[in-house]
Amino acid sequence: MSSDATIIGAGLAGCEAAWQLAIRGFSVTLVDMKPAHRTPAHQLDTAAELVCSNSLRGSALFSAAGLLKAELRQAGSLLLSVADETAVPAGNALAVDRHRFSNEVQRRLLAHPRITWRTERVAQLPPEAPLIVATGPLTDGRFLETLLGDDSAFSYYDAIAPLVAADSIDWTRVYRKDRYEDDLESAAYVNCPFEKDAYYAFVDALLAADKTPLHAFEDPVFFEGCLPVEEMARRGKDTLAHGPLKPVGLVDPRTGKRPFAVAQLRQEDAAQTAFNIVGFQTRLTQKAQQEVFRMIPGLENAVFERHGQVHRNTFIDAPRLLDPQLRLRQHPHIRIAGQLSGVEGYVESMASGLLSGLSLACELRHNTTMPLPPPQTALGGIARHTQQAVPNYQPSNIVWAMIETPQRNKRQIGKRDFRKQCAERAVGLIADWQQSVNQLAPLAPGH
Repeated sequence: MSSDATIIGAGLAGCEAAWQLAIRGFSVTLVDMKPAHRTPAHQLDTAAELVCSNSLRGSALFSAAGLLKAELRQAGSLLLSVADETAVPAGNALAVDRHRFSNEVQRRLLAHPRITWRTERVAQLPPEAPLIVATGPLTDGRFLETLLGDDSAFSYYDAIAPLVAADSIDWTRVYRKDRYEDDLESAAYVNCPFEKDAYYAFVDALLAADKTPLHAFEDPVFFEGCLPVEEMARRGKDTLAHGPLKPVGLVDPRTGKRPFAVAQLRQEDAAQTAFNIVGFQTRLTQKAQQEVFRMIPGLENAVFERHGQVHRNTFIDAPRLLDPQLRLRQHPHIRIAGQLSGVEGYVESMASGLLSGLSLACELRHNTTMPLPPPQTALGGIARHTQQAVPNYQPSNIVWAMIETPQRNKRQIGKRDFRKQCAERAVGLIADWQQSVNQLAPLAPGH
């Protein structure tokens, strides 16, 4: 007997998608290669394995990660519910017993009468039938070529630059200017000018800083297009000054002189609440990033909204390949969920799985599209991220820059209180959104 839907991959996204479909009355075949096969990253035979840390990050409502968790609870996420049940002490963060978490997710899935588990290493895609591919960041390249037919449509490494809060930048030490352009008011870049001695001190600190150890499944040979900034510095102390920190065309309008080197910041969102440090993808530890990158002129008191990273992470060019319902534009019966779509992190993968499952449920029940979560919500930010066409699409955790917020009056309210207000409003918006989705794809009796 065929299922209403097939899901390939029983990681966080695949399990959440399977549950959302099953509780709405649809039969699901959940296919995973475990326990017969594992990638080098896997240690458990069970579903929804947390491969690296056991932390799902902060729970405070004023943080983007905390808001996303609150929205997922409101939306009825199975995996977040299990995470709450299997939590271990972790201060203000949500961390879980990874064995209990994985075992309980699998127990719930196997106990559901509409979910069938099949162990198989998929080589050929099922025929034209509803399909969600949630095979994760270590997806085999040959499988992706079969799926996409174009090896330029996916990447094997991500390259994420740090993100700093705009109001933590010392604006007296920086200047706006695009390379070779004289129009300062419309400039897209903010420039942090180094004097010679400060530059070499920065490079020395960069070379001496602690790095995140490579996992066994990560190849230390990086692509030239996404070299860690410290790897570039290792090739020579002047390499950065001739690369991402080159000052050519960036004369400081305040002095009329060209700095020795320039670190550039580029706005991350329309409201200019956050800026990324251009070209600063890095394997430095988070502590080291804070210490070293605060040596950049103007960033002495920088607040990091997101830390930089470079790691093994297969993902597709989602804005080019996916429609807003997470369907492949060329094969609309196939949806892509989880880290393969370009979301980064455990909770973000759960969110992607929830969205893909609900989207397919709406399509199966009424042949209609799921209403997208409001842009003022974290779930809306996750959905928008996969649709933002940029020259170099990269995975990302949820950050406030993805969430549409009103302008903050800095004299009337602090950032933390402002974000908490926005978060409380967002959870209410998700409650309304959930009702509209449930009208299109109602819960089955008993759920």
